Amino acid sequence: MKEIPRTLPAGIYALTSELHSLGRTNLEVASEILAAGVPVLQYREKAKKVRVMYEECLVLRAMTRQVGALFIINDHLDLALAVGADGVHIGQDDLPLSKVRELVGPDLLIGVSTHSPAQAHAAVKDGANYIGVGPLFATQTKIDVCDPVGLDYLDYVVKNLKIPFVAIGGIKEHNLAEVVRAGARTVALVTEIVGNPDIPSKIKRLQRIMELKPFNPMANKTTP
Repeated sequence: MKEIPRTLPAGIYALTSELHSLGRTNLEVASEILAAGVPVLQYREKAKKVRVMYEECLVLRAMTRQVGALFIINDHLDLALAVGADGVHIGQDDLPLSKVRELVGPDLLIGVSTHSPAQAHAAVKDGANYIGVGPLFATQTKIDVCDPVGLDYLDYVVKNLKIPFVAIGGIKEHNLAEVVRAGARTVALVTEIVGNPDIPSKIKRLQRIMELKPFNPMANKTTP
């Protein structure tokens, strides 16, 4: 069993989406993702019953712990606490970050989706451990997603904030190099991974692209 990092690591940040997984279960897809060396897995499901999600997350927690990957749960604070996840990710329409911290305690990582400089600064001020930056491009993975914010917002975060962040939203193999050149060290992909029939090969190609990015000392620095 490998030690689990307590901050957002560089690399691919994978999310589950059984709807887009070509008939495979979240557990089948996650097994391939983790075996390929992905350091972060977020459980994101919108339409399943809580008991089903709980049982899936118990297994995913064991799988991620075995390889030392971070396990983040989207939205569901109760699930994150119940299965011993490493963190929870919330959106702008969820409970305020301060209340989430009060409920989950000091040890869980809290990530916050942000779509503008004002939201990013607010998340930093309120004590987020990391932020989501996006959606950079158009995406059909989420129904209630806002309009793309583009690479200008990513550039702003890289140059003006020191909080760890994950770039997200419409990122594919064909535009990944553009995202990493802009300064992203951690990049979230959903359908590009789970919707591919050959997940290991896809992840290897994505990892090769991310290794091309020159080191940017301003990106993802932890606030002192």
